[in-house]
This record gives sequence, structure tokens and C-alpha cells, in this order.
Amino acid sequence: MNTATKLSGFALGLAVVFGATYGVGRVADPVAPPAEAPHEAGGGHGEDGGAGHGGDNGAAAHLPGGLLVSDRGYTLRPVDAPAGQFAFQVTGPDGGAVTAYDVAHDKRMHLIVARRDLSGFRHVHPEMAPDGTWRVDSPLAGPGVWRAFADFTPTGGEALTLGVDVTVPGALTGRPLPAPATSTTVDGYTVTLAGAPEPGRTAELTLTVSRAGAPVTDLEPYLGAYGHLVALRQGDLAYLHVHPHGEPGDGRTRPGPEVSFSAEMPSAGAYRLYLDFKHGGVVRTAEFTIVAGSPPTAPGAPAATSSPTAGTPAATSSPTAGAGHGVPGHGHD
Repeated sequence: MNTATKLSGFALGLAVVFGATYGVGRVADPVAPPAEAPHEAGGGHGEDGGAGHGGDNGAAAHLPGGLLVSDRGYTLRPVDAPAGQFAFQVTGPDGGAVTAYDVAHDKRMHLIVARRDLSGFRHVHPEMAPDGTWRVDSPLAGPGVWRAFADFTPTGGEALTLGVDVTVPGALTGRPLPAPATSTTVDGYTVTLAGAPEPGRTAELTLTVSRAGAPVTDLEPYLGAYGHLVALRQGDLAYLHVHPHGEPGDGRTRPGPEVSFSAEMPSAGAYRLYLDFKHGGVVRTAEFTIVAGSPPTAPGAPAATSSPTAGTPAATSSPTAGAGHGVPGHGHD
């Protein structure tokens, strides 16, 4: 498949803000019920060069994915779950739990979670009960505010990415965003990033996988592709999910060492990239910090001199080099 995910414009703010949770998988009363979701709001995961999954009417047409808890009549609702589990439903336009989903990339539901400071990341695949409740061993590893993204296609509808905040109580120490880098290591693999993202423009991002200095030329299909790339914008965690050029078995796509993507960042700023790839029967995630364009500077504010993350809260303002930032909560199901 040849994917060019184009998310243009930039819109801050969520349609609904959820309060703190009192246990993994349970969300406190929302501040307000969701407003009628704009039908044009874009999903987070584009196909065939489309700009998200919506129309072009209204400002919400250009929202990145994952910023809304309710869109086009569908709402993401975490529900009570036993300790150690995370559970949720997606309700449809009729108010009932959705039970019919299309398979996309070998699964009917992709659940991605990331801690708000981007220090934890998981991509898992829950199982659905007959009543439409999705359950999975909790991917929320450690205290903090986490963003949960449900990436799915309801049967007869368009692909959507909905997001909701979930809080795991406990003492929390903020982690700084690692400095931008073009190379990272995970489990003895080195992944190198080439490409210069610019806001509002399609950029080619190529990730090259090697091990012990030798290129990896036998990557294995994972969810129907040789790699999956998720980008999260620092701050609001706007979600961008893209897939590489080509697919296994198409007669032209090689199983490594390079996996290439076309992606467009919706705004200037710092982003965290997560590349899932499979080799030797194990799925691993390589993580990068990148900067698209120049982050805006408030009038009269001093220019940033040491970090693309300048202006973030004090607990997360000093970058640290190296991989491992996402170790808490890192993994796959």
C-alpha cells in the first residue's frame, strides 16, 4: 500500500475533557457531555493519500486524529475493569455499544496508549466480548496521565481514531523528552532515520534497520506490513498513524533493511515517532524525537537555545539523549 497521510491545519482543544480516573480502566465523570461531533473531523490514520477520514467542511475537517473522544456519532468510553485489565466500549450513533467492526491491518481494534510526557508507549490488540466491551491486560504501566487511542473502522462507517485520558494514581516524576536524534537502538538493533519533516508538506521518512552492523533484509510481516509508524505531537498528543510504501507479497516491496513512509506533520513542533517492526518472531519498537519546522515563540519570550522542547513544564524541559525514554509501558500484544 502506498500511504500518504496528510493532516493539515492545527486545532488545539478537545471536544470533551475527562476527569481523573480512580483505577485502571475506570474514568471519572466527564466535565461535560460531548458536543455533537463534527462530521468532518479527520481520523488519525490515512489511506491512499487521503487527508484523514473526513470531509472538508468546517474547521474540524483538519483536526489530527485522537484529539476527540466523540466523532461522527461514535464515542470512546472506558468502563470498569478488574485490577490489571483495561476495558472500554465504543458507542455508536444510536447510543448502543458497537459490535461490528471491519478488519484493518489484520485486527478489528488497535489500542495505542502513551503517557502524557511521552515516556511510555504500547500498541496492543484487545478482544471484544459479545456485548461490545473490549478487554486487554492493562497497557498502562506506572502512574501518570495516559492517552488511550482507539483506532478502528466500524462496519459501514469510516475509519476513526478516538482518544481519551486515563489516570493511573501514584507518585509521578516527569521525564524529559529525549533530544532529537537520527539513530536509536532497541534490543541490539540499530534503526536510522532519514528525512526532514516540514509542517504542511509531505515528507519521505525512511527507517533503516541493522543488527551488529549488518542490514536486516528479512523483516517479517507484522499486521500486514513490514513496519508501522505512529507519531505523537508533544503537548496535545495529536495522533498520526501511517503505514509504509508497499506491502509484503506485492512483488516489489523488499523486507528491509529500509522501510519508507510518506507523512505530513500537522504543525511545527516536537514529535515522538514509534516504529514497530518484527524480526526473529519478536515485535520491537524503535523511538525517535524529531522536530518539524520551528516551534512558535510567544511575543517577548526568549528564543530557545538548548532544546526543541523549550517552553514545556519544568519537569520535562531538559532533554536527555539516547533511547529508552519509552521503556515504561513498552510492548505489544
